Amino acid sequence: MSLTLQDVQRIANLARLELNQEQQAASLNDLNNIFGLVEAMRAVDTTGVAPLAHPVAAILPQLALRLRADEVTESDQRAAFQAVAPATEDGLYLVPRVVE
Repeated sequence: MSLTLQDVQRIANLARLELNQEQQAASLNDLNNIFGLVEAMRAVDTTGVAPLAHPVAAILPQLALRLRADEVTESDQRAAFQAVAPATEDGLYLVPRVVE
């Protein structure tokens, strides 16, 4: 996919940007380079490649994100919190209607 100068002018109009002819030509070149890069990336066969949380981790494992385990660490205190609420029902807080 490649854009035309008319596409760039339309995008600039939608974004409310005023671009002179040099800027339009430069934008056209930059956008087409981006689309070219996307097409090149799409052409790469990634079958069997596991998704990464962060691409740097594949190169430098010491920079991998350190995430804690997704475990429940606190007890359920809903009943204690709702005991002081003015009104609750089925585990939900009831609040007065503020918008008619």
